[in-house]
Amino acid sequence: MKLIGAHVSAAGGVFNAPSNAKAIGANAFALFTKNQRQWQAKPLEVDTILAFKTRCQQLGFDAKSILPHDSYLINLGAPEAEKLQKSRLAFVDEMQRCQQLGLHLLNFHPGSHLKKISETACLTLIAESINLAHQQVDDVVAVIENTAGQGSNLGWRFEHLAEIISQVDDKSRIGVCIDTCHTFAAGYDLRTMAATEATFSEFDQVVGMQYLRGMHLNDSKGDLGSHLDRHHSLGEGNIGWDCFRFLMQDRRFNNIPLILETINPDIWQHEIATLRGFEIEN
Repeated sequence: MKLIGAHVSAAGGVFNAPSNAKAIGANAFALFTKNQRQWQAKPLEVDTILAFKTRCQQLGFDAKSILPHDSYLINLGAPEAEKLQKSRLAFVDEMQRCQQLGLHLLNFHPGSHLKKISETACLTLIAESINLAHQQVDDVVAVIENTAGQGSNLGWRFEHLAEIISQVDDKSRIGVCIDTCHTFAAGYDLRTMAATEATFSEFDQVVGMQYLRGMHLNDSKGDLGSHLDRHHSLGEGNIGWDCFRFLMQDRRFNNIPLILETINPDIWQHEIATLRGFEIEN
């Protein structure tokens, strides 16, 4: 059975996220452990941590089904020393929060060169940032999310992901989250089952399927290769349903969180049920 869920609200406290996930029929979920648009947040309180762990246990969510996301402000490849240091400190804080909550994955956007340094130099800074975080926090896996390639963001080519991984010292604590919208917008075709198979074959050759630790399931408002990071509801964008049918019927995508970030939370329950239907077809 696939681990399917959505990026749910943690408003009022992270302990509310498991209940919000259960309410839409999910057996996986993503969350922010702090406000994603602020640099700092007050530390997690002991009671909050206990309530989160207790609710996860009561509702049947274990660590492998939960994919926390870090702050949008963090840029682990920042060309300015001050911003890079600020980002690295914030990333370590995010990892520590995951560790406190008993979570083992942290999803993040790799970083941007801002047209001030080369792609190669930026990728090296990102890998260095991950190595520094690993030295300070145990157990948590850094999960790089591929991007749509908008602006100066790196991580939109599979080669970028492979280059970062090659420079990370502890290969057991580095992984990838493939976002279907970002992948399509970056130029990798997902419009048919055959195209999806070819794209993941390329991913396997360049990066390695063993590094896939999660996915974001989103349709795309933008066209193939548009570099437009605009999510759409499943089946309503330019990707269509065949990609998601393929994912549901391929065992390589078992036992990792498959997370909706589609644009209408009111139909998340329907989208999850539809995906489950594809799984049963197989």
